[in-house]
Amino acid sequence: MTVALMWEARAADGRGAELLAWAREQRLAEEPLRRETFRAPQDRVLVITWWDASYDAELPELPEPAPGLVTRAVHRWRFESVADG
Repeated sequence: MTVALMWEARAADGRGAELLAWAREQRLAEEPLRRETFRAPQDRVLVITWWDASYDAELPELPEPAPGLVTRAVHRWRFESVADG
């Protein structure tokens, strides 16, 4: 089964580039199958990692950034892949 972990944060005013750089520098204890980093308006950063694991598996996740770097707590979601059809 493939599990996708999504991590999303919104940077403090004017700190979007810094949050993006911070997220890209974070290393996980294990390498995922795939990892992608996105940015969006309002200085939001999204990181998605894909894992070959069960839905409830213990998986490494990106940490919380320093409080002054973000406007709120990080949002996290977990999804499992489903067959098309």
